[in-house]
Amino acid sequence: MSLNRRQFLAQAGLATTCVALSQASALKSPQSILLRSSWQTVNIGDIAHTPGVLRLLETYLPQTQVYLYPSNVDNGVDQLLTNRFPQLKIAKKGSRLLDEAYERCDLMLHGSGPSLVAERDVVDWQQRTGKPFGVFGITLAPQQSSSTIVESTDAVKATASVLSDAEFVFFRDSKSLEFAKQIGVNCPVMEFGPDGAFACDLRDDEKAASFLQANNLQTGKFLCCIPRLRYTPYWKIKENAAFDPVKHRRNEEMKEHDHAPLREAIIEVIRNTDLKVLLCPEDRTQMEIGRELLYDRLPSDVVKRVVWRPDYWLTGEAVSTYTRSAGLFGNEMHSPILCIGHGVPAIVCRFSEQTSKGYMWQDIGLGDWLFDLDNNTQVQRIVPTVLNMAQDPEAAKNKALRAKQFVENRHKETMQRLQKASS
Repeated sequence: MSLNRRQFLAQAGLATTCVALSQASALKSPQSILLRSSWQTVNIGDIAHTPGVLRLLETYLPQTQVYLYPSNVDNGVDQLLTNRFPQLKIAKKGSRLLDEAYERCDLMLHGSGPSLVAERDVVDWQQRTGKPFGVFGITLAPQQSSSTIVESTDAVKATASVLSDAEFVFFRDSKSLEFAKQIGVNCPVMEFGPDGAFACDLRDDEKAASFLQANNLQTGKFLCCIPRLRYTPYWKIKENAAFDPVKHRRNEEMKEHDHAPLREAIIEVIRNTDLKVLLCPEDRTQMEIGRELLYDRLPSDVVKRVVWRPDYWLTGEAVSTYTRSAGLFGNEMHSPILCIGHGVPAIVCRFSEQTSKGYMWQDIGLGDWLFDLDNNTQVQRIVPTVLNMAQDPEAAKNKALRAKQFVENRHKETMQRLQKASS
């Protein structure tokens, strides 16, 4: 069908307008971003925050130069990041490169974490540059997460004031968003935004394949299980971390309670399916915990098909292992995040000491894979749910893929907000 002159001019004008809008949008996007992230390397989840956000920036703002302002990238993590993101500039505290970043970057982006971790650095950025900042995928919760009373402390007021100055704040769980509104955060854009670690695509297939082969673990024929104490005993793995008798006492009080359901789930899976179970860590303290509270307490007929990993690993090897598994369950948060980010089923057990981050499972449509270890009714459902995941892998996989798609869609929307942040 031919076009008349009026139709042609109208369509030509529309095309010109679209090109102009596209160019204007590109000009509004930040040309350089300073990513404040990388909190520590003793936990694969804390490592995963950074490459997850970097991947999103690479995907949705491919022309943007990213500087990383880290707290810690030791233990080979700096090389791991630059191998995956060769254009990345790591600007450590006190370096000339950080001064360059402050001068050149259009926006500071505070990465995912348990709180506004680098609040002081965000304030410093504001005071020194006057440039905008945004916050991506954090938890914000009262110190007593089970309390319904919000104490108006100076610290809470200060954090609320800083967040109110942001261009946008994305909270990784809806309870944090509710709490932010409750304490008076008044930011132009405050929404749910999934943890950046969902997008982490680091891989180390060679190491994973070698470990699995050495332990006779076949792809799709094993589940992963991760232990966790109420409080991470950092005094065992960090030189400057002092022993905390209060936290240690709480750990000792609850460790059997918190790991008995995992142990029972392992037993049921081994006795009712042909799967094996891999006990693996998310942080450097959990190999010992997995041995004491799970492996050493299993019946002799069960332990034969359970593998205990005795050493720590980095995020790439963990992801490459999880993606070969039939699913994961346990008391941690970020290994499940890494699993769902790759469409692998994952069940989360949480407790009050973990603040509200676990509730993101409800936010992404996995509420029936979230269990509160402080709720006896929910504890009773852990074992049958794990067994169901093991016995119906197709349904579990489809459920994980739906959650993955939801997260990806939401990440895309948050990146669109970021594109306009410096306009």
